[in-house]
Amino acid sequence: MEIKVIKVEKPDDMNFILGQSHFIKTVEDIHEAIVTTAPQLRFGLAFCESSGPALVRYSGNDDGLIELAKKNALNIGAGHSFILFMEKGYPINILNAIKNVPEVCGIFCATANPVEVLVAETETGRGILGVIDGLKTRGIEAEEDIKFRKEFLRKIGYKF
Repeated sequence: MEIKVIKVEKPDDMNFILGQSHFIKTVEDIHEAIVTTAPQLRFGLAFCESSGPALVRYSGNDDGLIELAKKNALNIGAGHSFILFMEKGYPINILNAIKNVPEVCGIFCATANPVEVLVAETETGRGILGVIDGLKTRGIEAEEDIKFRKEFLRKIGYKF
């Protein structure tokens, strides 16, 4: 077995979701979940099929984001994984809808951070072991950090 580190290639501030599913209809079902939950969201989605022709299946409503998803899915190449890039919304807006898609098994990350995907490769195929999501924790928040956090969440409308 060989362990590979695959960097997710994306613009610095772009959010994405990386997850695992189990069936070819994943692409259509996640697409439907997104457009019924957050119709303003622009997205590109790609799914790595792990049987039959083992193709990258894809969908979305933005050609540039679809291309980004296809490129990253092919680089990761781990069976039954999916990657979704988005604009005009955040993972928090659609994450529960995606988790409720019957064939979605789990989510590895939902972030705009730099991410490295740890992939194990054997003679049979590839699987995602986990992700490195962002920076190493530097310490514990102080009073001014708490104040900033609370003010920030209210400024962007997530708290009142």
